[in-house]
Amino acid sequence: MRKLISDYLSEHPAMEVVGTARNGKMAIEKVKELKPDVVTMDIEMPVMNGLDALKTIMATNPVPVVMLSSTTKIGAENTMLAMEYGAVDFVAKPGGAISLNLHEVKDEILRKVAAASGVQIGQLTRKLSVKTPPQAPIFEFNKPSQSVEETNMSVFHNKPAHILQNRFSKFEKTFVIIGTSTGGPRALQEVLTRLPASFGFPILIVQHMPPGFTKSLAERLDGLSEITVKEAEDGELITDGVAYIAPGGKHLKFNKQGAQYFISLDDSEPPRKGHRPSVDVLLESAAKHEELNYLTVIMTGMGYDGKLGMERLRKNGKTVTISESEKTAVVYGMPRAIEEADLADQVVDVQEIPDSMMEILKS
Repeated sequence: MRKLISDYLSEHPAMEVVGTARNGKMAIEKVKELKPDVVTMDIEMPVMNGLDALKTIMATNPVPVVMLSSTTKIGAENTMLAMEYGAVDFVAKPGGAISLNLHEVKDEILRKVAAASGVQIGQLTRKLSVKTPPQAPIFEFNKPSQSVEETNMSVFHNKPAHILQNRFSKFEKTFVIIGTSTGGPRALQEVLTRLPASFGFPILIVQHMPPGFTKSLAERLDGLSEITVKEAEDGELITDGVAYIAPGGKHLKFNKQGAQYFISLDDSEPPRKGHRPSVDVLLESAAKHEELNYLTVIMTGMGYDGKLGMERLRKNGKTVTISESEKTAVVYGMPRAIEEADLADQVVDVQEIPDSMMEILKS
């Protein structure tokens, strides 16, 4: 597998393979010696596994790392830990632990390594939130040294919460929608773990991720959060205070029956911009329910998934949009697309997003 990956990367005109390592211990030494721009690393390795090697690398010589992982349950769980420890992204091995058919994911490897070369390494080494203290007041979260206004004043003027609240109909139900991609698991942990158990709104989440991994992501976040986080199931009732993560390989939509709303999963509609689930598809589904209020959050990720759906959703006039700032986004693609299209009401550092959400949602 090392030979195959080296060949794929070397064929790319903008990439050079400067070294390989047989195990995690050797990888740590090679990173220190060669100072590469990006590392690809398997979770399953002899002598020292990829998780332990990743933790050491991020602590001593931090560098963007793209993990390779099997789709087994333990493989998926370890992948979520790797994202938490600071890996940029991962590629699912199509053939198990010893995967000789890596050619099936060659383009994905190249794309993710290229994206990793441009990430903000400081956002991968920042310590993440673990859990909101049980008695913590809703609005007293840890704050960065600069206020949101100071951070973004030079590039964006945030609309005050009381102005944005006027966009909502006080008599209608409010849904929260979150869209994210590369760097998303860490961003989701930053946001969901800072929401109080009393958070009274349903949250629908699209995180670009292949089948077999979203359930482990949901379980990991559920264990760290005060609110309930789960992988969405087809036909289930959408309940206040629950965050639903779209399963890999299926578009997340929802429909209304009587006065209640239910999850609808679709694996027949083709991927959008290479993604299934797609943020655009969820936002288009939301746009069909003009009776609802929406608070939408677009965070770190490559590309511009969410832009077209947001344009459609905002036409109903009861939508408020928060975009993650360039300062904290691991990959400033999806948020940039929202901001440049003038679709963002607030541009906020990721640590401040829960604060902004709660302020806007206050009645």
